[in-house]
Amino acid sequence: MKDKKGIKAKKNEKFSDKTKRILNYRDVREHKVITTVYIVLRVIIVGIFVFSIINGRWENTMTCFMSFVLLMIPSFIESKMKIDLPNVMEVIMIMFVFAANIMGEMGSFYEKVPFWDTLLHTLNGFICAGVGFGLIDILNRNEKVKMNLSPLFVCLFSFCFSMTAGTVWEFFEFGVDMFLGKDMQKDTIVNSINSVLLSGDTGDITRIKGITDTVVNGKSLGINGYLDIGLIDTMKDLLVNFIGAVVFNIAGYFYIKNRGKKAGFISNFVPRRINDEANGKAENN
Repeated sequence: MKDKKGIKAKKNEKFSDKTKRILNYRDVREHKVITTVYIVLRVIIVGIFVFSIINGRWENTMTCFMSFVLLMIPSFIESKMKIDLPNVMEVIMIMFVFAANIMGEMGSFYEKVPFWDTLLHTLNGFICAGVGFGLIDILNRNEKVKMNLSPLFVCLFSFCFSMTAGTVWEFFEFGVDMFLGKDMQKDTIVNSINSVLLSGDTGDITRIKGITDTVVNGKSLGINGYLDIGLIDTMKDLLVNFIGAVVFNIAGYFYIKNRGKKAGFISNFVPRRINDEANGKAENN
């Protein structure tokens, strides 16, 4: 009589080998996409870098240099910190750097495309939430670290991490504008303002509506309204960062609750330890 358990074990082994071959094939294919994106973007940045040096555009030269440094961060995280970044997340991070620095600043997409800044800040909130989520989840599952946080507290940490990153970036924009004379906090034209200062010592709120022009030193700015310098832009950036973080953590909560059953789309944005890489790939399939 044949050993049914032995036959079943051999079938499972064959199935496991087949699964590994499929995962390896997908892994190679996905890494080809990342490599292609890296090469294309770096060639473009090198071209702009050389062109900027030739034409003496030193600000653009520095932007290209900073972009190079930022593009090295994903590889640094994986090699030095032993954390595996999902391929989808890595590609988006690379594209984000290019979209923000090269297209946004040097290509003036912030001015040409009205929603460009909003889109990037929303995506930043989502990605930073993923980074924070992955880091605390790694610690939470590490046997050497005595932590046993509930899914709700993991999501809370992720949310706070994302909002802190967004706030620090706004500090950076403010500092650059104040001390380097730039305009990273974009201006907004409004047609009404509320002010206590304009009421003198009464403490009342003065409301000015229907503003159609702003005059400075006797000269019209020709902007058809009042110029808000940075405040509305900053609050809008933090708001969309908030939205991105909330959206991620709603999905992240169910990701933890259903771990081992079905990973879903959100697994493409959750960093894992290198040792957990194979398990993560199995979850995705």
